[in-house]
Amino acid sequence: MQDLTYQLIFYFFAAITVISAVFVVFSKNIIYSAFSLLFTFFGVAALYVFLSADFVAVTQIVVYVGGILVLLLFGVMFTNKVTQVQLKTDVFNFIPGLLIMLATLGVILYTFLTKATWKLSDQHISESVVEEIGFEIMSTYVLPFEVIAFLLFAALIGAAYLATYDKKPTEK
Repeated sequence: MQDLTYQLIFYFFAAITVISAVFVVFSKNIIYSAFSLLFTFFGVAALYVFLSADFVAVTQIVVYVGGILVLLLFGVMFTNKVTQVQLKTDVFNFIPGLLIMLATLGVILYTFLTKATWKLSDQHISESVVEEIGFEIMSTYVLPFEVIAFLLFAALIGAAYLATYDKKPTEK
């Protein structure tokens, strides 16, 4: 009974993720597409939680939902000509896209049917993954962590400098 419950939960979140992702691609309204992307990101985060990857799930929500999607929504909503945006292009590459999609689907199905053994495990992680990641970052990988922090700080200063309004001095 417990295996059936896990499978139903997985298929529920997988369906939410896939349906909202399809709506992102095929929606003609860019705002509806952005809000569907929100459900896609939450569905992926729920799948990460289901797979006991709690740190990756929280990172998914903080980075993608909290950062990228909000930035995308503000960019769309502050644009004056949202209703006049044409999302169609002159070139329609249906055949190459279909071939790439079929090849990818073939590789996934081949892997699913021949290589993988799919079995839900009752084994749970006894200690926190977040604690282990934090310990490794602050002990083994402290130098790369500090270098990346310094690089991001320098990029932030550069972005703030480039974003300032360049005023010309007034002549008296």
